[in-house]
Amino acid sequence: MVIISDPSALGVHAEKGERLEEIVVGAKSLPPIRTGVVHPVNSISLKGVVGALEANLITPVLFGPRKRIEAAAREINFDLSSLELIDAPHSHAAAERAVAAARAGTLDALMKGALHTDEIMAEVISRERGIRTERRMSHVYAIDTPAYNKLLFLTDAAINICPDLENKRDIVQNAIELAAALGISLPKVAILSAVETVTPKLQSTIDAAALCKMADRGQITGGLLDGPLAFDNAISIEAAETKGLSSPVAGHADILVVPDLEAGNMLAKQLDYLAGAVAAGIVLGARVPIILTSRAEGIMSRVASSALAKLFHSAKKCINK
Repeated sequence: MVIISDPSALGVHAEKGERLEEIVVGAKSLPPIRTGVVHPVNSISLKGVVGALEANLITPVLFGPRKRIEAAAREINFDLSSLELIDAPHSHAAAERAVAAARAGTLDALMKGALHTDEIMAEVISRERGIRTERRMSHVYAIDTPAYNKLLFLTDAAINICPDLENKRDIVQNAIELAAALGISLPKVAILSAVETVTPKLQSTIDAAALCKMADRGQITGGLLDGPLAFDNAISIEAAETKGLSSPVAGHADILVVPDLEAGNMLAKQLDYLAGAVAAGIVLGARVPIILTSRAEGIMSRVASSALAKLFHSAKKCINK
C-alpha cells in the first residue's frame, strides 16, 4: 500500500499539515488498532483520543484515574460509556498496567497521555516488566513542513541522548522501516553532522562513515545511506551542487539522522516554530509502537501519530504472516 503520494503532487508549498492528513486518510481503511492510552486526564490528550477514534485509527483502552478521565471527558462533551477504562490511581500505575497489557499481547500500541515521557518509558524499558526487544528503541518524527517538497523523517530527538554506533544502527533501521510502512520503497537516509567530510575530531562524521559502510555490508537494509552530510547538503540540491557533492541522497533526503538528542530536539522545534511544520511521532523498537507526542502538541499531531502507528503495525503484521 502506497500512503505517500508523489512528492511533486503536493509541491514545496503544500498547505500546513496536508501530507500528514494524507497519511491519516490512507490509514482509515485498515482495521483500527487496540491502543492503550496512558493517563489521558486532560482535555488535549483526550481530544487526541477522540480524533484518532473518529478517524477509525484506534480502539482506545484508557488507563488512569477514572474520576479525572471522566472529568476531562465532560469538559469536551465526550461520552466515555462505550470505551474500556482501566482504573489506576495515578500516572505511574497507569503506565505499569498499560505496559503489562502490551506485554501480554492484548494491545497493538500504546499512546502517551498527560504524563512525562520518562514515566511511561521507564515501564517500557524495564527488563522485568517492560516490552523491550533485541532492537534499540528510538523515536521518529514525521515532519510536514511547507518549506520541503515531501515528508521528512527525523530521528532520534526524544529517546537516545548520546547514542553510540551500535545504537545508531538500530535508530537508522527503525526509521527506514517506518518509511517503508508508509510506502517509500528505498528511503534516502542522510546521516547528519556539522560538515560533509570525515573529520577525526568530529565523532559524528566517523559514525556516519561507518553507518554507510554497514549499509554496504548488509548490516542496515532497505535504505540508501550517505554521510556525513551537513543539514543544508541533505535537504538542498543547490547547496549540494555548490559543494560539489555527487550523491543520490544529498538534496533529496527522506530521513535525517541526527548525531544526538540535543541536535535532534532543537532541529525539530526549529522546523515546528520557524518553518511552519507539523510533526507526528512514534517510538519503535519495542514489542508495539508507542504514540509519543509532546504534551504541547495539537490534535493533528496526535491523530497523525496514531496513523503512523497503525500503518507500522499493519506492515509488521504482513511481514510476520
